[in-house]
Amino acid sequence: MNISVLGAGAMGAALIRSWLAAGADVTVWNRTAGRARAIEGVRVAGTVAEAVAASDLVIVVLLDDASVGQALAQADLAGKDVVNLTTSTPAEARARAEWVAARGARYLDGGIMAVPPMVGVPEAGGYVFYSGPAEAFEAHRDTLAVPLGTRYVGADAGLAALYDVALLSGMTGLFAGISHAFALVRGEQVDLKEFAALLTAWLSAMVPVTDEIAAQLASGDYVTGVSSNLAMMVEGNATLLRTADEQGVSPELLTPYMDLMARRLAAGHGDEGSTGVIELLDTGVAV
Repeated sequence: MNISVLGAGAMGAALIRSWLAAGADVTVWNRTAGRARAIEGVRVAGTVAEAVAASDLVIVVLLDDASVGQALAQADLAGKDVVNLTTSTPAEARARAEWVAARGARYLDGGIMAVPPMVGVPEAGGYVFYSGPAEAFEAHRDTLAVPLGTRYVGADAGLAALYDVALLSGMTGLFAGISHAFALVRGEQVDLKEFAALLTAWLSAMVPVTDEIAAQLASGDYVTGVSSNLAMMVEGNATLLRTADEQGVSPELLTPYMDLMARRLAAGHGDEGSTGVIELLDTGVAV
């Protein structure tokens, strides 16, 4: 394996060390050269052009899309395979793919579903979404799989970023609910560790709802098989809000979703489950 890596921050350094441990020859450029020099075993490039010239496979792990453009503009990309693991939006990834292709290179975009301590630790479960030309992914599949698992999601360069952000968005909502739950109980005579175990078990039991939502969206039937309909849930929301008020806890983490539920109910969809709320997010109007 012969790899060039642009970026030696926390994630970049973790990836580099994993490839080094697997016997790869790694050339590294970093804006602050000292960070690259601190990684024993790498060849430190003085310029981006030098780093890119050292390998046909160029891994980019920089701050943002703008920094990627600024760095790659300094090098000849013709004939290279550029794998961009910098966090970006789907639109940025698609535009960057066109930009790279116009310079004679193939482009893969990556969405890293891991934090640096998970890199090189298969049992940690970290992986990277990849999107772009299938032939480019297949050419480097084994190399890319060294630090983290790989999941190819399609030829559209924007899909890796989309999957990445969609999963992170789901996580953000989960964290919001968890935060509200702890806010409710922390001022009472409640063992927080015991409560955490109960909360984990409850949320785990609720996770299969994602499969139900996917099936309902695919079929367009939001009513069949619903056990707790929207009318019941909106009525129950009133109790959640009163309890928050009694406990002196702001409901602001919950009310945006509750407001959407109420809008969907008001539009005459009380027999549905919660899946119909997604329609409001797509259109911005009650349907």
